[in-house]
Amino acid sequence: MLIALADRKANALSGVLRDCAVPQARTSEPPMRETKAGRPECLACATGPDLADWRRIGTALGQAVLPVKKRPDAVHAWVALAAVRHGSAVIFTSDPDDLRAYLEVLAPPDVHVVAV
Repeated sequence: MLIALADRKANALSGVLRDCAVPQARTSEPPMRETKAGRPECLACATGPDLADWRRIGTALGQAVLPVKKRPDAVHAWVALAAVRHGSAVIFTSDPDDLRAYLEVLAPPDVHVVAV
C-alpha cells in the first residue's frame, strides 16, 4: 500500500512508480486492481473510522513528540493511522519527522516513511 502525502510531488512520483497507486495522480492505476475472481475490496478503505480509530488518533495527537515549532496535525495523524490499518505501508511525505512521531505512538510493525 502506498500513501502519498506530498501533493506537489504526486504526479512526478506516478511516472517513477508505475506499478504503485499514487493518490491524486491523474494517470495512476487504482490501488485495488480487478482480477478474474472479481474486484477485491480493501477493508481499511471500505470501512470508515470507528470510535476506536478516533481514540487512536486522539492518543497519537496527544502523545506524539513532534519536532520543535510543530503543532499536532490531525491530517498527519489520520494518514499514519490509515497506514497502520493497511499494514505493510509506505508513506511518501515532505514531513517525515511528523509522521514518524505519530507512528511511534501507534507502534506499527511494518509501516515505513520515505522523505520526498
